[in-house]
Amino acid sequence: MRLIFARTAIKELGGVPARDRIALSRRLQDFAADPFGNHLWALPMRGRRDTVRIRQGDWRAVCRIDREADTVTVEFVANRREAYR
Repeated sequence: MRLIFARTAIKELGGVPARDRIALSRRLQDFAADPFGNHLWALPMRGRRDTVRIRQGDWRAVCRIDREADTVTVEFVANRREAYR
């Protein structure tokens, strides 16, 4: 699947410390390569169909899977304190 970043996600990713940003980017790429595989750091969001949260340290990325368009869209990136509000 193709990995797409929303504009807000790109902006928010710039605020993530470099070490976590690199690791989170790798996890996003791994997830997009096999979104239906078993990833311990990727969990489905309750009440939101085809939406997954990806963990990296204190940071979370929320992704939406579009099966028809064959894409994974990173909707936003946030610190875990703010990610679920």
